[in-house]
Amino acid sequence: MSRGEEMTGCEAQDFAPETLSDGPINLVHLARYTLGNRSLQTEVLGLFLMQADTYLQRLREASDAKSWIDAAHTLKGTARSIGATQVAECAEAAEQLSGGVSDENHQDALRDLAHLVDEANKSIENILAQPSISD
Repeated sequence: MSRGEEMTGCEAQDFAPETLSDGPINLVHLARYTLGNRSLQTEVLGLFLMQADTYLQRLREASDAKSWIDAAHTLKGTARSIGATQVAECAEAAEQLSGGVSDENHQDALRDLAHLVDEANKSIENILAQPSISD
């Protein structure tokens, strides 16, 4: 479903319309990924909250290119799975950096990723705080 198409059925029905495809989490993608299952959405969003911070920490602690690339790659996949597109794109750019992991480009990427993950986490916390239709 492209950004301009309207949603039908139960896709993302538990969320406010203004948060569906704009913002840190693309809820249209999330609904498609979880087949509209609110319980599964809650589970994968909660997993992102835990995993994103873990992989940010691994990026901070990376002492070589392989550990940096592995952490950035995993963060990219985790972000893509829930529709955290900005995080995924930034992690992909970080994954492709060359040079030493302590150089300015890597540190800038880490700072950008931390900011985007923070925004995504705040959005997730807001999403999880919303009552579902069945509540």
